[in-house]
Parts: sequence; structure tokens; C-alpha cells
Amino acid sequence: MKSINQIIKDNPWAGWVLFIATVVAVFFLGMLASSIIERRAEAIFTYTPQITFPENEPDNGKWGEAFPREYGSYLKTADTMFRSRFNGNASIDMLEGSPEMVVLWAGYSFSKDYKQGRGHYYSVEDIRQTLRTGAPRQGVRSPMPNTCWTCKSSNIPGLIAEEGEEGFYKGTWEKLGHKVTNTVGCADCHNSKNMNLRITRPALQKAFESSGRDLAKVSYQEMRSLVCAQCHVEYYFNKNIAEGVDYLVFPWKNGLTVEEIEKYYDEIEFSDWVHALSRAPMLKAQHPDYEIYMTGIHASRGVSCADCHMPFISEGGQKFTDHHIQSPLNNVANSCQVCHREETARLINDVYQRQEKIYENRKTLEKLLVKCHLEAKSAWDKGAREEQMQEILLGIRRAQWRWDFVAAGHGNSFHSPVETSRIIAGAIALASEVRVKLARLLASLGYNSEISLPDIDSKTKAQKYIGLDMKKLNEEKEEFILNILPDWNKGINPLTEKKLY
Repeated sequence: MKSINQIIKDNPWAGWVLFIATVVAVFFLGMLASSIIERRAEAIFTYTPQITFPENEPDNGKWGEAFPREYGSYLKTADTMFRSRFNGNASIDMLEGSPEMVVLWAGYSFSKDYKQGRGHYYSVEDIRQTLRTGAPRQGVRSPMPNTCWTCKSSNIPGLIAEEGEEGFYKGTWEKLGHKVTNTVGCADCHNSKNMNLRITRPALQKAFESSGRDLAKVSYQEMRSLVCAQCHVEYYFNKNIAEGVDYLVFPWKNGLTVEEIEKYYDEIEFSDWVHALSRAPMLKAQHPDYEIYMTGIHASRGVSCADCHMPFISEGGQKFTDHHIQSPLNNVANSCQVCHREETARLINDVYQRQEKIYENRKTLEKLLVKCHLEAKSAWDKGAREEQMQEILLGIRRAQWRWDFVAAGHGNSFHSPVETSRIIAGAIALASEVRVKLARLLASLGYNSEISLPDIDSKTKAQKYIGLDMKKLNEEKEEFILNILPDWNKGINPLTEKKLY
């Protein structure tokens, strides 16, 4: 057997091979040693501050004094420059992009104003400024229940503790509006004593109970999604008119799918509003991000919301969760590429392809639904009776509920593209069946011509068509922002001119 020296002597190139192999081995051993040293440094120098503020401290800045890295990353959510093909954190006027939505929501506040939220940093400002929340005027109470604040501020855990669940849900904005001053933040998700994740919204706790699950037994990884699910879910207000209370409820009793939630609403005979054109009893999906996510591949593989939207990062030997909550497409290296080894451009393009294909079918569905509402209105105008319209209106309700379940969750086409496509396909089938029934009904009423469609190719035209006085609505909102909101923040109720606290 030849020695190494003899092999090198007989094959001069073998020495170079051995040399290169040695260099590579030393390099990787060095990387391993560096990683070990870094992890040991993290373990040794983990910062455990002495917490002096109360459990429900709403001021994020005070938490930031103890956790400067996390707070520093959270402040980056103030940046609204990023915009992807469809979403991002910029303020996007969704009605301008899809004027059909104005007609689909005729008679409901979303037809007035619907913008993509700019993120947690602007949660309080955005809800106060949107036209959907209306504006209290002299001698007129605020139209908005306190329940609307539930997911908008880190003040809420403390207010629920002070007022009690029923007390918090009772009354309208002038009762507690002046106390909602901090954006979504630390107290919403963390226990101040040990920084453990916690659930602070009673609606999620009760939803788990109604579905037979024990919230105390969920894993830490699941909690990294459930703290998000306190707000990024479908919900409704269960009104107790006699007591003036609007309870926040997650309709999870039958399950999380679009059909199971629909069954829940049908069983309690619930509707959000009656459509102004078709007179159909409608359902408005809020933002069922968690429900759709639970049907996707990432959830089935144990990937949490935080893994993608709040990935771990290292800084100065410290590993911590990035609280710059944003689209993973603006942070591909720390989110997607932790698991996926493809190039950044390819990963982003894969997402866009899914979004574009689903959006194409969604637009087809929107146009079908607009025709359903307009043809139903025509049937009423020509003398259709309620018993003739009953199945038609139920079909419109079900088709639009499925559309809204998809449209209201901005990340649905990525979170679960297969389920999202299934829902849209089902809605297209339902809407098509409705139009066949309407054609037969209109024919029986002596009308065989095609219904002429209005020009609604812009938000302004669509709003004018359904009868919205946008000039008046904007003036009322401007009065609220300029004259009433500053007094609220100073602790004065401008409707009574009395001290609020």
C-alpha cells in the first residue's frame, strides 16, 4: 500500500487536492466554532431586566426602556414605504382599485371608505380617520360602539380589567374614546412579569371554550399564532340592545371553515345588513386571516404567524424576535429563506403568480355579484314577490360571503392558495345559479331583455350610483378630526362640554 508521500510523488496534483480539502475543512470548522461561541455568548449575556411597570402598562415606550432592541424594531412599523404587487404597508384605496366593491357593500359602511391598514403603528389613527366610523356631531351621540376599539390599542387590556368585559363593551366612543391613546403594542401579547405570550381578549378565550379546546394546553409555538388570532380573525358583534352592550364574538363553534362559520350565522339568523339594492340579508367578513392560514401548508407544518412576520434576528450577540411586523416579502432573507433556499426574486415571483391567478378569478366573481344585485333590484322593481325572491337572496348572501371571506384577508392567496381558490370557485358557481334563477323570474314577469349595467368604473361613479353623499360624509369626518377629537384627547366631551375624567 502506497504512503501519502508516495501518492503525492507519483501524482503531483494530489498534493493540491489535499491542500484545498484541508483549507475547506478548516474553514467549516472555524464557522462551527464561531457559531458555538456566538450561541454561548447569547446564553451568557441574555439580558433580563428588572420590570417595574404594571401588568397592563399601555405605553410601549416604557416597555422599550427594558427591551430596547424589540422596541427599536417595533418603531420601524412607522415606515409605510413598502408596497408589493397587491399589498404591503402603504395606505391603498381598495375601492378605487375595485369599484365593484362599492356596489357589493351598498347600504353598508364599507361602501364609503375601505383602505388597507398601514399597520399596528397607525391602528388608532386609521380607525379614527376612516369614514366607516362616522362622526359624532353636536347633540348626536357617536354611532360607534366601544367594541370597535378592541383590537386597536394596547390600552384595551387595562380598560377591560378596569371596566370588566361587559363594562368595556357597553356604550359608544364618547365613553372611552379619550382613553384609547396608544397603538397596538407590548401589553396586547406579553405578560410583563416574565414576557410570556398571553391572550388578553376575552373573545378568543370564549371561542376556544365554545369549540371544546383548552387554551391553557396550547404549545408555545401555537401561541405565536394565537396572539395574532386575537384580532386577525372573523368576528361579529352580538348586540344586547336592552343593555346597550355589543359583545365581540368569534363564530368558531362549528369550526373555522367558510361553510362552518356560515352555518353558525344561519343557525342564529344573523346578518350584518340588508343590501340596499337586492335586499339580500348580507354577511360581512372581517379579516379571517387565522382561519384561512389554518387550512394552509405552513400551518400544517407547524410554521407560526410570527415565524414569517416576526422572524428571529441577531444583533450584537443577542437573538431576539423582530417586532417590525411586516410583509415577509420585504424581509425575505430572515423569513422565507430560513426554510426555502431559492433565490429572492424567484420566491417573490412564486407569491405573485399565486396572487395574480387568484385575483383574476376574484375579479370575475365580483362582476358576477354586481350583476346579481342589479338584476335582483330589477326583479323587485318589476313586482317580484318575497316568496319568489327567497332562494335568490339566500344564494346572493352565500356567494358574496365566500367572496368577502377571501377578499377581506389580504394574505389569503398566499396563506392558503388551494383553499382560497376552492372558496372562489364555489362562489362563482353559486352566483351563476342565482343569475339563472333571476333570468327565469324576470322572464316570468314579462322582461326578457338583458339588464343594462350602470357606469361604475370608478369609486366616485359607483358611490354616486348607490346614493352616497360623499361631500357631506367628508365634511362630518373633517369636523370630528378638527374639532371633536382634540377635545377627546384633552379629556373633554365636546357633545356635553363636560370633563370625561
